[in-house]
Amino acid sequence: MKGTIKRVIRERGFGFIGAEDGREIFFHRTAMEGTDFDGLEEGNSVEFEVEKGPKGPRAVNVKMIEA
Repeated sequence: MKGTIKRVIRERGFGFIGAEDGREIFFHRTAMEGTDFDGLEEGNSVEFEVEKGPKGPRAVNVKMIEA
């Protein structure tokens, strides 16, 4: 699935991705693949997978898409 970084809460180590299907998906810094969490900016394009987490859907295997 593809989406855009909507919000990054650096001090807490998580953020939200605006998915192509309109959902806003939670992600944790440990879900990043090959990308430094601290280098993320709002508006970055990413691709990811969704799994069911304890509090709802969450993104895993989050990777930056080269522009």
